[in-house]
Amino acid sequence: MARNAEKAMTMLARWYDLQRKEAGKGIKERRPFLATECDNLQEAEKWRQQIIREVAKKVAQIQNAGLGEFRIRDLNDEINKLLREKRHWEDRIKELGGPDYGKIGPKMLDHEGKEVPGNRGYKYFGAAKDLPGVRELFEQEPPAPPRKTRGELYKDVDADYYGYRDEDDGVLVPLEQEIEKEAIARALDEWERKKEAGELGTEQEQEEENIYAVTKEQEDSDDDMETDQTEEGNQPFVAHVPVPSQKEVEEMLVQRKKMELLEKYASETLIQQRLITGQVTFKVFMATKKMIDVNNKASLLALGRRM
Repeated sequence: MARNAEKAMTMLARWYDLQRKEAGKGIKERRPFLATECDNLQEAEKWRQQIIREVAKKVAQIQNAGLGEFRIRDLNDEINKLLREKRHWEDRIKELGGPDYGKIGPKMLDHEGKEVPGNRGYKYFGAAKDLPGVRELFEQEPPAPPRKTRGELYKDVDADYYGYRDEDDGVLVPLEQEIEKEAIARALDEWERKKEAGELGTEQEQEEENIYAVTKEQEDSDDDMETDQTEEGNQPFVAHVPVPSQKEVEEMLVQRKKMELLEKYASETLIQQRLITGQVTFKVFMATKKMIDVNNKASLLALGRRM
């Protein structure tokens, strides 16, 4: 009986659907897969409203955190898919001459979702924002502390920073004195112990040795070095070079000026007479004589070239 009743119900259901289709009632149209397949503005408006109702229904469902992680992820994917389809229908409505919902349409459903920085387009709604792996994406890193400038760093640097006033509190000095006394006592004990053991005499003798004593090997090496220097023709090092005084420099300049004038206007005989009287030094005389010889040679060469 149950089987026959089920068959009867199935036949009845089919007949009932057929009657409704003939009467034009209950005919459920399917939304076109692509928005470009619709050429009627009113139908495009209808499909857009249908998508908005579906999105609102799913947004209300996804607020329940007890649905489970997988169901929440599926609902979030479906909502993003419907929002993307809604934008396609809005573009189609604009192409058919309808209003531009991208500018004037309500953005309430879009504002419900939250985008991940750097992942434009995909949004998380309701409980999907608290899913593991998603919560960390929305956590913003704390801003780095601002770096101090050199001037700000130097504001905190004072005498205490360099330890100039460490002894003002009266705590450090007694501690240092106590440690200093202990170190002196240990040094005295060590000295007395070595003195009793007889080790102190040998150490003092070693310390009192002449550190400036020169051995025979060092003398031989120094002699060899001096011989090498004289063989190479190097000038011996002079520790002190006599520096002329201001008066001596002035006298030398005056003598040089005199010799320049004599070289121009006087003969060699006159210069020799001045040398005898002591008005001109022998060194200056020789320098002037050399200059006169050079000038005479230059004059003879120039005359020979002209001839």
